[in-house]
Amino acid sequence: MASVAPPASGDKPVRPDLSGETHILDRLSILYKYRYAGIAVFLAVVGWSMVDSYTTIPLYRAKAQILIEEEAPSLGTPAEIAQSYYVPDPEIYFNTQYRILRGRELGRRVVQKLNLASVPEFNGQGPKPTPLARAIQQVKQVAWWPVRAVLGGGTPPVPSEPPSPNESASETPFIDGFLSKVQVEPVRFSRLVDVYFTSSDPAFAARAVNTLADEYVTQNLEVKLAALEKSLEWIAGEVERQQQVVQASERALAEYREQQDAGALADNQNIVVTRLNQLNDAVTQARTLRIQKEAIYNQVQQAGANRDTLSVILSNAQVQSLKERLTELQREQTRLAERYGEKHPQLQKVIGQLEDAERQYNEAVQKAAQNARAEYEAALAQERSLVRELEVQKAAATSLNRKNIDYTVLQREAETNRQIYNSLLQRERELRVIANSRANNVRVVDRAEPPEAPFTPNHRQDWMYALLFGVVLAFTTCFGLDYLDDTVKTPEDVTRRLKLRFLGLVPSVRGDRHPLLSGPVPHDFGEAFRTLRTSLVAQHGGDGPKVIAITSAQPLEGKTTTATNLAMALAVGGARVLLIDADMRRPSVHKALRINNDRGLSQLLAGQVRMREVVHRSHDPNLLVMTAGRTPSNPSELLASDRMRALINGLEDGPFDWVIIDTPPVLAVTDAVIVAPLVAGITFVIGSEMTRWRLAERAVEMVMQANPRSVSAVLNKVDFQRNKYYYSRYYGHQYKSYYQEAPAA
Repeated sequence: MASVAPPASGDKPVRPDLSGETHILDRLSILYKYRYAGIAVFLAVVGWSMVDSYTTIPLYRAKAQILIEEEAPSLGTPAEIAQSYYVPDPEIYFNTQYRILRGRELGRRVVQKLNLASVPEFNGQGPKPTPLARAIQQVKQVAWWPVRAVLGGGTPPVPSEPPSPNESASETPFIDGFLSKVQVEPVRFSRLVDVYFTSSDPAFAARAVNTLADEYVTQNLEVKLAALEKSLEWIAGEVERQQQVVQASERALAEYREQQDAGALADNQNIVVTRLNQLNDAVTQARTLRIQKEAIYNQVQQAGANRDTLSVILSNAQVQSLKERLTELQREQTRLAERYGEKHPQLQKVIGQLEDAERQYNEAVQKAAQNARAEYEAALAQERSLVRELEVQKAAATSLNRKNIDYTVLQREAETNRQIYNSLLQRERELRVIANSRANNVRVVDRAEPPEAPFTPNHRQDWMYALLFGVVLAFTTCFGLDYLDDTVKTPEDVTRRLKLRFLGLVPSVRGDRHPLLSGPVPHDFGEAFRTLRTSLVAQHGGDGPKVIAITSAQPLEGKTTTATNLAMALAVGGARVLLIDADMRRPSVHKALRINNDRGLSQLLAGQVRMREVVHRSHDPNLLVMTAGRTPSNPSELLASDRMRALINGLEDGPFDWVIIDTPPVLAVTDAVIVAPLVAGITFVIGSEMTRWRLAERAVEMVMQANPRSVSAVLNKVDFQRNKYYYSRYYGHQYKSYYQEAPAA
């Protein structure tokens, strides 16, 4: 692993991001780590569910299916008439029927018909749950109470109705018990309703639900017939009363016609109106004729002597005949005058005839003119006569119209009463037909049969749910425990969360507080420090002495043991190592190595002794040790003094290849933060499953504020036996068994 280059002066070192993607094996390792808790939860859930399943009394559920059609509206009573002014909501009607199916009145009828007092399940002689089953039920109710509270109580129960006045005190518990076992479920997108009844006796379950369905159909028909009878009773009285009203109104209409002599007011007897219309037509025609005759008469008067040229005169038959006679005689005179002389007898005869014809013609013209005057005067007289008759008839019509106002009111009242009477009479006949037909909009579609298998418990389903729920709860328990455990546990935690360079991990050793490589330790413990030595050499390569400070976030994480064994591992590798105990408040290096601590670092920094006086030899000639000495009153000031800085600078140029400094925990005191900028690197010792995230992050942040040159971490006290996934993930499956065959170091 490459070393991190020293930062520029005044800059913080860059914390390497060595985090990788989380592998699925890391998630599965959580299950292995908490396998005992998961298995215990799984077995508890499955065992509990199966005990509950096999101690529950078997219950059978029978189903009957009812068809409820929407009831056609029928007007009968005043209440129904009032309801006919709006269209009823079908959903309200069907919900009402569902409530009726679970109503106390219907339940009372069924209880009486089934005689529940003789049924063992209801009289206390039926099967009873065992004490274990009752205890399990109580525990389930208590356990599910928080779930129901969080989910808002689940499906709200159907509110129970209070006992009705017509039920006795002995019937009330039977009705309550019976209705508690009834379940009504409408079939979606249809008018079908499934009615269920649950009982420990399959035959009784079928009989109970069939009786409930039959009684519901019967009750619905009885209610319908009772309503029809009530409607018939009311409508019969209305028909009789309306008949009297019709008779009274028609009698008043007839008396009015007789008293007012208004017989002509009827449409088929209204002679006055007919005569008035005829006179109107006659006056119109007479006026037209008079105007024509007047125009002819005026023409004749204006024409004077030339009136024989008028077409009205010429159109006279006598005038036309005489006109033709004159024309013929004139032609005859002309012919005879040309042939004979004026004195010729024939000519004289024709002249005499001509004179006579002219006289007759003039008389005829005069008579035609007189006829025109006579016709005009006759037309005028006819017009005046008709106008007088019209005025008289108008007066009669006006009088009749005045009478017609009252007559129309009476007539309309009589017609309205007659229509109401006919409508009520027709409605009465319809209701009688409906009542006699006994039609019902409710019927049983499918009757219940005794169920062959219990509805509950379903052992196969219970096994399946128990296994599934047990696995889910076991997984939840494992991951929940892992989530609640907010300590540093794996190398990924170090690299991903703390963003530190990971040197290696050290297994835990039971018994000895300070296990040393110089004593009998497990092979994996010694191999772990050899690995740390290799990682440390690779990180701080190059020539010259390297000064490394060892610290931790909090006490008891094994920093002193790690520092001591790391120094031993470096010394065994051939390097000259100086181990300095800088934890002057609670020194431990001298205890681990069994060295005298009369003089040490505290006296050296105080100027009381020289360097050669505080350096002790160990069992390894390459390892020298400087203990902490007696505890001073100002250890932080001593570590921040110029003597300490001079000591480290001297060691960097001294005869040692490695200088390992054991410093106090970061969160306890600030000694490690003071030493951090003076050394080549800081190594954090993190106790596996001991140090919490926030504490470790806070300790790293405090050290980073001192601008150290490099920071790395060691995961200490890893329980390989308990967390085998660490081993398999980082050292392989055959690592431990391979080294077990080798002799102890």
